[in-house]
Amino acid sequence: MAQGTLTVGIAGLGAIGLPLARALDAGVEGLRLVAVAARDRAKAERALAGFRDPPAVVGLAGLAERAEVVVEAAPAAVFEEVARAAIARGRILVPASAGALLPRLHLVEEARRSGARILVPTGALLGLDAVRAAAEGRVESVTLETRKPPRGLAGAPYLERHGIDVMAVTAPTRVFAGNAFEAAQGFPANVNVAAALALAGIGPERTQVEIWADPSLTRNTHTIRVEAEAARLTMTIENVPSEENPRTGRITPLSILACLRGLASTLRVGT
Repeated sequence: MAQGTLTVGIAGLGAIGLPLARALDAGVEGLRLVAVAARDRAKAERALAGFRDPPAVVGLAGLAERAEVVVEAAPAAVFEEVARAAIARGRILVPASAGALLPRLHLVEEARRSGARILVPTGALLGLDAVRAAAEGRVESVTLETRKPPRGLAGAPYLERHGIDVMAVTAPTRVFAGNAFEAAQGFPANVNVAAALALAGIGPERTQVEIWADPSLTRNTHTIRVEAEAARLTMTIENVPSEENPRTGRITPLSILACLRGLASTLRVGT
């Protein structure tokens, strides 16, 4: 392994983890994929069969034993297992499930004690650099409006709890309004963007979120509005949903790849 190369492990080989693994295997200067963990080990080994330098397939906790950087791209249910192992070993944790971090902010203190770092990637959002900059001064409000095709929201715990059938929606319908903490709990597979925005800005309690089911859309659309002393921001992104998982945008694994590339790059652009 070249001197200065960072070793990477990925938890999960789904719509985020597998494209990321392929990109790393194709070659990214300063990074090497050394391990992956997946629920179905045999399926994971088949997915890795054509890799130039196949990584080891290990258990979730085993990623932190082999890799300096641990990317969490697994179901939110195993977030804590992946995160705790990485933090205990002082690794760099890159969580795709930012929503799962909000109710576990004690992990930040654990990382401080162990020397670990937690780097939340931008994911399917935009403008986090501007939000972070504005948050250095006084911010009046931050809101996120998320609009998705109904199938991109189906199965969310909040909808199940309230008996909302988004597949029956025939016109744009607001299905949720609340703060980012509540959104992350009610839509854990849908609004990691809300968690990332909250962590970049004024926190999960003050960050307001609206979620709409819109059958006229083919793309997952997020609009951020910020009223701050330094600037007024309005930003919209329309993400192409992943074919493997309509809840995830195709840009998400690319965002994580850009985050990892920044760790190894001599020149880094952005805050």
